Amino acid sequence: MDSTLIALVAVAAIAAVAALVVALRVARRLDELPGAVAGDREAHHRAILTDLRGGLADSADRIASRQSEEGDRLRRALGDELARNREQLQVFERVLQEKVDQRLAEIGGKVNERLEEGFKRTNETFVSVMTRLQTIDDAQKKIETLTTSVVSLQSLLGSKSSRGALGERQLEDIVKNVLPEASYEFQYTFQTARNVRADCVLKLPDPTGLIAVDSKFPLENYERMISDGPDRVTPGVFKADVRRHIDDIASKYIVPGETGDGAVMFVPAESVFAEIHAHHRDLVEYAGQRRVWIVSPTTLMAVLNTARAVLKDVETRKQIHIIKDELGKLGREFGRFDDRMKKLAEHIRLAHEDAGQVQITSRKISEKFAAIERAELPGAAQDVEQAGANPPQLCVVPKPD
Repeated sequence: MDSTLIALVAVAAIAAVAALVVALRVARRLDELPGAVAGDREAHHRAILTDLRGGLADSADRIASRQSEEGDRLRRALGDELARNREQLQVFERVLQEKVDQRLAEIGGKVNERLEEGFKRTNETFVSVMTRLQTIDDAQKKIETLTTSVVSLQSLLGSKSSRGALGERQLEDIVKNVLPEASYEFQYTFQTARNVRADCVLKLPDPTGLIAVDSKFPLENYERMISDGPDRVTPGVFKADVRRHIDDIASKYIVPGETGDGAVMFVPAESVFAEIHAHHRDLVEYAGQRRVWIVSPTTLMAVLNTARAVLKDVETRKQIHIIKDELGKLGREFGRFDDRMKKLAEHIRLAHEDAGQVQITSRKISEKFAAIERAELPGAAQDVEQAGANPPQLCVVPKPD
């Protein structure tokens, strides 16, 4: 585009020069007109016009030729510029195509990668879903098995003897896990009350003594009370059963002179225990009056832990004299240790003082050796003078016969 502008400016400049030449020639002719008019104005005027016409024709030819040359040069410049632009455009198209192909390849790679990740995640999700479905199937089978077991357990607990055996087993497990073996006994038969046997007795130290624990709690009317069937009973029936059971425990398992002043009624179900304490506080108060303590599996654990602490305290008190003897022996040994420690400290102090004296003597000996090496003997000159003043005397020792 810059060469095109230059060519146009050149053409305009040539046209301006040609117009200036024509104007000069016309002016010169006009200056010559007065003389020509004086001789032969018409002829001279005609000649001038002829010359002017010829000059204008020549100028027009030169201008046309110059315009043709500039037009050719302009066309060549435009052709060259168009060729360069075409080449640059082709190069740009090639670069752009390469960039586009590269970008499309990258996008295609990322798309393939995303598709692979999506397929992988879909596969993992499908596998996870299948695994969970299998887990659900297994759980369904376990639920069916559990349902069968529950039905079997319900049939097992349908009789009073079965429920009593289950309560005794639960009581036995709890007691064995908390107390030492010597502090309890199962199926204990009382000595003073014949044919009376307790499910379990706790052998606690005096003044508590034996404490009987009964696990045969009546659950029939409780289940009827909470059911919606036709055989549903009122809470009063359930309370009457519990009251009778409290009376039986108080009369059978509190034996004066053999047991403590109280007994334990074990309720093997937390729900029944909560029902009694939440809605039937009069039963709890009545049991307290009869010296019967109502416990559930959780509260029985607390009672047994308290009993274990009492047993531990009693055993500790039995061994207190041994502990005192051992402490006395330990005190005497510590006294001897203190005396020996004092003697050792005295020996260490004396050794430290001796080491100080030895260090002083060693320093003096080292100084003497250093003075001898330097030949600095303070008494050497005095010894020489005494030797000159008192020369040594020769002694003749007679020979032995």
